[in-house]
Order: sequence, then structure tokens, then C-alpha cells
Amino acid sequence: MTTTSAFSVSHAHDAVFDQGLRAFFAYRDLGMHAATGGRVVAHVIRAMPGGEFSSQLHLHRTSFQMVYVLKGWIAFHYEGQGDVRLEAGDCVHQPPGIRHRELGHSDDVELLEIVMPGDFTTELVVDAGV
Repeated sequence: MTTTSAFSVSHAHDAVFDQGLRAFFAYRDLGMHAATGGRVVAHVIRAMPGGEFSSQLHLHRTSFQMVYVLKGWIAFHYEGQGDVRLEAGDCVHQPPGIRHRELGHSDDVELLEIVMPGDFTTELVVDAGV
């Protein structure tokens, strides 16, 4: 059994949202990457006001990824699953390597995302046959 390397707490009143993987989203690091020695990353993602949306077919090299919708809605297309719209209270487990792309989101969308490993990679897919 592995243990975390440090205690971590992230208070909403101290929240800082930074630029992350996508320019139209802001990311709030919840401190799990540092606390687990990189085994897990957790963040809150929210839409950037006026951010221009675009999404390409891609996949993530992960062992675990889940997205829980806190507010608003977001829609994805998943290889082998089709289009999926998620609203506040909905959750999706994205299996390792599943090819997907975002179709759109509400201006007020907020998501909780938890991914293992914390230092996962994202790969663009050039074959648009999905």
C-alpha cells in the first residue's frame, strides 16, 4: 500500500485559476500532485469568459481519469460511445487512451477532474475517423 507524501488542503477562498492545457479553460490546482509525489493530479476547471472554443480529437495516456460536472454542461464525442452531454452532478470515467473531443460547453461550466498518473500526456489524433 502506498501512502501520500504530504498533507494537503485547498481552500476555495484562496483559489487561484491559471492557464492550463486549453486556452478557453482556467485550471485550479487542488494540491494533489505535490501531496502524492505526482501519482495523482486533481483540479477544478472552469470556462474562461470570452475564451474561443476549439477542440481536436485526442487521447490521454492515463491509468485513471474521471470528470465530475460541478456547474453548467459539457459535451464530448467518445470513440465507440458517440456523443455524451454531461450536466451538473454527472460524472464520466474516461478509460485510458479513449479517443475523444469536446463538442462544446456552457459559459458557466465548472468541472472536477482527477487523473492518474499526475504527469500524464495528451496526444493529438490525426486520423479524424471518429
